[in-house]
Amino acid sequence: MPALEAKYRALSLELHPDRQADPKARRLAVDKTATLNDGLKVLRDPVKRAFYLLKLKGVDLERDEAGEQRQMPIEFLEEVMDRREALDAVRAAKDVPRAQAMAAEVEGLKAQALEQAQKALTADAVKEATHQLGRVRYFTRFLEEVEAIEEEALAAP
Repeated sequence: MPALEAKYRALSLELHPDRQADPKARRLAVDKTATLNDGLKVLRDPVKRAFYLLKLKGVDLERDEAGEQRQMPIEFLEEVMDRREALDAVRAAKDVPRAQAMAAEVEGLKAQALEQAQKALTADAVKEATHQLGRVRYFTRFLEEVEAIEEEALAAP
């Protein structure tokens, strides 16, 4: 990370739009700086980085959601449905502590799936990486739902 940060700073200074006199070069510098910033965000975030590495291997889970779902093991899809139903019940009961407990469990599962995905990517096991990152995606959505439940509870009179 320190080497990445140093390279980012150097490129950022080099590409900065204010260093360009020509308006066309300035617009190009703005685009390159935006790309540089986006790249840094991807490289800093282990989840985004894993999705990007999988994309480099030919699988874009951001665009191929239906294909991803067909590839997921049925046991996992059943587990997801059970978790969603339980979360819906928690939301209806406005049981924030239970939602938070469920989130803690899912955070652990997400971390495990990400670790497995990273190992699979290192071993060039694309199918396994796809499955594990599909899991990460489901778990991320679940955690977003828990955050929404928490926000609803805070907003309630």
